[in-house]
Amino acid sequence: MATLLVHADQVVPVSSLIRELWDENPPVSCLTTLQTYILNLRKLLASATGMDTSEVAAEMLVTRSGGYLFRINRGDLDVHRFHQLVADGRRALSSGDDETALSTLSSALQLWRGPALVDVVVGSILEGRRQQFEESRLVVLEYLVDTQLRLGMYREVLTELAALTADNPYHEGLHIQYMRALYLNGRRAQALEVFQRLRVNLVNHLGLDPGPLAQQLHRSILNAEAIDAQGGLRRPTGDIVRMSSSGAARVY
Repeated sequence: MATLLVHADQVVPVSSLIRELWDENPPVSCLTTLQTYILNLRKLLASATGMDTSEVAAEMLVTRSGGYLFRINRGDLDVHRFHQLVADGRRALSSGDDETALSTLSSALQLWRGPALVDVVVGSILEGRRQQFEESRLVVLEYLVDTQLRLGMYREVLTELAALTADNPYHEGLHIQYMRALYLNGRRAQALEVFQRLRVNLVNHLGLDPGPLAQQLHRSILNAEAIDAQGGLRRPTGDIVRMSSSGAARVY
């Protein structure tokens, strides 16, 4: 069901479903077993919706040439609502409307209730989509924190950034935001500690030094220079690009 839903309104080939379920070692009976799974899923959907199984087969979980299609209405899936709110938030950011962006991006992130597909045993197809969802969430979190910093919400972002940097030890953007927020809160020593922790992680595990932006902010903090609360905070520009359910990039 998860594989069908992340490709909603598109035909998912039987070969893709078999690969997701059994990887490269499908049983001899895989086609018959898959058909049984589809039948059981239709029965489950019929019980949940009050429709007949035949109605579900005709209107919801539809057989197509070479595969199956899960038909949904616009707004039925939380991931679609998330993408729409993110698009609205990015437009607000591009136009300089931080208050609207803060509200809209916060609403988008409130749709998340834990990691994507957390209760699904994923195969190769769903794992790729799971990583895509998680990366999208991180990008939105970065935009939200930038917005909060522009609005002077230095204290409000600290708890979130402490958790995010711990969960993403090589993510320079999040560490830069954390350093900036700590320094603007008068916590210079802790801001320097965040840089050192980032540097140790990058050098020891990837053989890399922090990039120019992180190093520049580190020098400013080390020299106790004034930091512009607005400086270095990004606004999205240009078209909004996101991945379609087929995995292809689309421009909006």
